Amino acid sequence: MKFSERVRALQSSPVRRLLPYAEEARAKGKKIYPLNIGQPDIVTPPSFLEAIRGFSQDVIAYATSQGNNDLRDAMSGYYKNFNIPFEREDIIVTNGGSEALMFAFMAMCDPGDEVLIPEPFYANYNAFAGSVNVKVRPITTKAEEGFHLPPREEIEALVTPKTRGVLVANPGNPTGTIYTRDEMDMLASLALKHDLFIVADEVYREFVYDGLQYTSFGHLPEIADRVIIVDSVSKRYSACGARIGCIACRNRDFMAQVLKLAQGRLCVPTLEQVGATALYSTPKSYLEEVNKEYQSRRNTLYKALKEMPGVVCAEPKGAFYVMVKLPVDDAEKFIIWMLQNFDVNGETMMASAGEGFYATPGLGKQEFRLAYVLNNEDLLKAMNILKVGLEAYPGRVEAAVAR
Repeated sequence: MKFSERVRALQSSPVRRLLPYAEEARAKGKKIYPLNIGQPDIVTPPSFLEAIRGFSQDVIAYATSQGNNDLRDAMSGYYKNFNIPFEREDIIVTNGGSEALMFAFMAMCDPGDEVLIPEPFYANYNAFAGSVNVKVRPITTKAEEGFHLPPREEIEALVTPKTRGVLVANPGNPTGTIYTRDEMDMLASLALKHDLFIVADEVYREFVYDGLQYTSFGHLPEIADRVIIVDSVSKRYSACGARIGCIACRNRDFMAQVLKLAQGRLCVPTLEQVGATALYSTPKSYLEEVNKEYQSRRNTLYKALKEMPGVVCAEPKGAFYVMVKLPVDDAEKFIIWMLQNFDVNGETMMASAGEGFYATPGLGKQEFRLAYVLNNEDLLKAMNILKVGLEAYPGRVEAAVAR
């Protein structure tokens, strides 16, 4: 049977493709510390299930394609608390942030068009773009520079007649980078000059550390008609399985096009919308405590990594990930070796291989992403396993190669 070139060109997920090795290790009795996936262990606010249990209708009917009004109103109120002036009509509820990103690509681009994305980036951006024949043009950033953007002229040189937008995760996954206001203003200026959209993936908005002030692209009035915000309850409320997100934009013409796509897939599940509506009433104290917990975990992880000879990483300032350069020949081989051939007292750890977070061939070979989604005690155990594993790995090199 023949398969499409589009699907054949897609990469498998660097976050999930090594799971068979983990399953094999567990079957042999190994305990694995899973730092490969951004699945928080924080308890989901009980209001989610309480609202679903309290739902009482004889028929579980279709929701509207743009999402239930109660949920969109709750989302609108949430954004206004952040001084982002989205009204109900500016918001369409989606099946997670993933569908929101797909809708953004499909509404912005024709097949063969291009989107600029700072790399390393969330690995599924490659899949979302490739599935609708959109080309990713990477803006390469470096660990040694905290994964901040290169000078304007380097970014502008990537713009072509086929460029339709810039996709930016802020705070960043997998880097934990938070862009400065100067960087954001620079991208805004480029968007105005070249008539581009800015797609702002802001699902980690609450996870900002060290007293830094968070700025949303929704705070920049001069580009209000070209900012598309992608969001989700997954990480904010530790509700990844709820699959509730949204796409929001003050350009009503753009949103009218997105609504066509939303109508094509009918609606987002009714019960999950009921639960998600309740989540938006979660007290601010919940998010404040979660922020403190993740900052503590960040401190634990970063301190341990900095003490490992040959390891290079930038201190993440947001989200709950860190991209790490390792003194190994190949990070994916190292992860597989850790799962198959190495343990400390029957325990090992798992990460996500770095190459899948890049679009530029050859980059990320010595890197992996860690998600600090476990408690501090488990993180310390995992970091000790990593330290000992790096010392024992037969493919160790003197140091991570600078680029």
